[in-house]
Amino acid sequence: MTIRSRFVEPIPMFSLQTWIFGSATEELPDFQKPVFIDADRPKSHVVSRSDFRLLSKRIALGLIDAGLDSQDRVLVYSGNTIFYPSLFLGVLMAGGIYTGASPNFTARELSHQLRDSGAKFVFAAPENLPVAIEAALSAGISPNRVYIFGADDYRAAPQFFAFSDDHSNGPRHWTELISGNEVAARDWVWFEPEDPTSTTCCLNYSSGTTGVPKGVEVTHHSYVANCVQVISLLNKAPGIEEFRQRERTLCFLPLYHAFAQTYFGAIFPALRVPVYIMAAYNFERMLQHIQNFRITTLVAVPPVLVSMAKNPIAKKYDMSSLESISGGAAPLSGDTIEEVGKMCSPGASVRQGWGMTEMTCYISSWDPNVKNESASVGELMPNLSARLMKLDGKTMITRPHERGEIWLTGPTLMKAYWKNERATGDTVHVDADGTRWMKTGDVGFVDRYETGALFYIVDRIKELIKVKGIQVAPAELEATLLENENVSDAAVVGVTINGHEVPRAYVVKSGGSQITAEIRSQSGKILRRALRDQAQREVGDRKPFDTKLV
Repeated sequence: MTIRSRFVEPIPMFSLQTWIFGSATEELPDFQKPVFIDADRPKSHVVSRSDFRLLSKRIALGLIDAGLDSQDRVLVYSGNTIFYPSLFLGVLMAGGIYTGASPNFTARELSHQLRDSGAKFVFAAPENLPVAIEAALSAGISPNRVYIFGADDYRAAPQFFAFSDDHSNGPRHWTELISGNEVAARDWVWFEPEDPTSTTCCLNYSSGTTGVPKGVEVTHHSYVANCVQVISLLNKAPGIEEFRQRERTLCFLPLYHAFAQTYFGAIFPALRVPVYIMAAYNFERMLQHIQNFRITTLVAVPPVLVSMAKNPIAKKYDMSSLESISGGAAPLSGDTIEEVGKMCSPGASVRQGWGMTEMTCYISSWDPNVKNESASVGELMPNLSARLMKLDGKTMITRPHERGEIWLTGPTLMKAYWKNERATGDTVHVDADGTRWMKTGDVGFVDRYETGALFYIVDRIKELIKVKGIQVAPAELEATLLENENVSDAAVVGVTINGHEVPRAYVVKSGGSQITAEIRSQSGKILRRALRDQAQREVGDRKPFDTKLV
C-alpha cells in the first residue's frame, strides 16, 4: 500500500536560477534589499538582491571565458562567505554542474571527489589553498584551474594576484573571472536547460545507504521541486505575509552541504529573506548574532539545538526573537524541543523534519496548522509517495506502528549516483510500470496508513545493532541518554566482543563544553563509522564485563 502526500503542487519547468530570479535582465522586485549579510561585518559586507544576480552572472561569464563547457563540473572547497551562493548559481548559469566539498577535507579526501566528479575548475578558500593544490595535482588538474575564493568584498579586492613566477601556471584570484565584465553581464542571459528534468545542476556527495561517498545527481527540476515543496508548507502558516516582512535568518551550517545549500542558497533568497552568514559555526557567536540581529528563523541540526537546551551559556542570551526553528539531519528528542521552545517567542514553532541528499534535501515536514508531535518528523512533502517495506525488501507493510524501511518516489528523487550504475541499481527500485523508488535505508513507521500519515524515524538499517538476536536502534539509546541533564550529546555504536555485538556509548558532558568533531560531522550527523572503528580499537576482543561507557 502506498502512502501519498496530502498536497500536490505544480512544479515550474525551468532552471533553478530562473525560479529564484525570474528574469535574467528585468529589474528585480526589492532589488536593493539585502539578501546576504556577513554576520561579523554587517555594515561593510552586504549583498543586495541585485548584487546577487549580477555577481552570479559575472561569475558565469568568467567561467565560460575560462573554458567551462556545458555540464562541466566546478568544485568549491571553502567555508561560508556571503559570495558563496553567487558562485553556486554562477556555475549553474554557465551551464555547469556545481559540487561542494567540506573545507575540512584532507588532500586525499578532496582528491577522491575531484577524480570522481571529473571537476574542471576548483575554488578554494585561501587557508585551504595548499591542500587544494596538492589534491588538484594528484587528480591531474593544473594549478591554473584553481581559484582563490576569499571572503573579502570583491568590489574592493585586488583584481590580480600572482602566486608564481609564471602566473599562467599558478592559481589565480577569483576576481580575475569577473574583471571588466560588469557591463556585458547586465544584458547577458544565462543558460536555460532544454529539459530541466534530465539536466544535472549539482553533484552533492553522500555516503548513501552504504559505502564510500558518491556523487548524487540533482537535476534543475528536482531542485526547484524541493524548494516549491518547502515553501508551500511554510506559506500555510497563519499570518505568513506579515511574518515575512520581519523575517530574518542566520546561516551557520556549512553551505557546501545540501541542507544549508537548499535553504540559504535558494529558498530564503527566493523569499527575499535576509540571511546573516557566519564563516563557521561557533556556539556562543551564534547566540550573540541571534540576540543582536533579532533573528526570527533558525534552520539547525540536533547538536546545536541540544546545546541550546542544555548549555548554560545559552541562558545568558536573549532568544525571544525566534519564532520558527526547523531541525533536521538526525533525530531530535521531545525534551530538547520543549526546552528550546521555552527560550523562544511565545507560540514559536520548534519542529523537526526529515531529509536526505538522494531526495534533493527535505522529505517530510509540518503543516503549520497541524499540532506538533515531537517524536515525529511530520508528513510527506507535496507530490511525494512512500511505502514501508520489511527488511527483506520484498514484503510491503500495511499496518500502522510496524517498523520497516521507507521507500520514496516523487519529483525530487535523484537522477542517479554519478557514473555509478551499480550503486544506483542497489538503491533505486524500478516497478514494472517504470516508477522509481528510493530505498532510503531509514527504518521507521507511520501512525496511520493513509494520506497525511505522520512518519517516525527509528534509525538507519546499517546502524542497527543486533544484541542477542534482537535489533536495537542506536537512536533510541541516544534519546534515553540525552534525558540525563548531565549529557549534552551522545552517540551509540555497535562493537563486536568475543563474537557478540554489544552497544557502546560515547557522550559529551553538559556544562559548557561544545560538541566536538569526533562525534558529529559539520552537518550534524553522527560519525558512526569512525566511532565504530574507535570502539573496536578500544574494547574489541575484551570480555563483555570489562567494557564500560566512555
